[in-house]
Amino acid sequence: MKIVFTNHAREKFLILERHGCVLKEEDVIKTLKEPNSIKIGRKGRLIAQRVLDEEHLLRVVYEEKDNEVVVITSYPEGKV
Repeated sequence: MKIVFTNHAREKFLILERHGCVLKEEDVIKTLKEPNSIKIGRKGRLIAQRVLDEEHLLRVVYEEKDNEVVVITSYPEGKV
């Protein structure tokens, strides 16, 4: 499975880092390969979720196209 990051997905790492949240490509890739769950989002996109720590989930929004996984964005979220 080839994983491709959109420009926005790459920029998101820098945006989050400026706000004190350091995520790496490896975190996103692990979430795609070993999700705790996958949900269907807007426009039929998929959202892989994985527990990061006791307080946070990582959500990765992506599309599957021509044997590629295209990462649209990723973001941490507090557990509910």
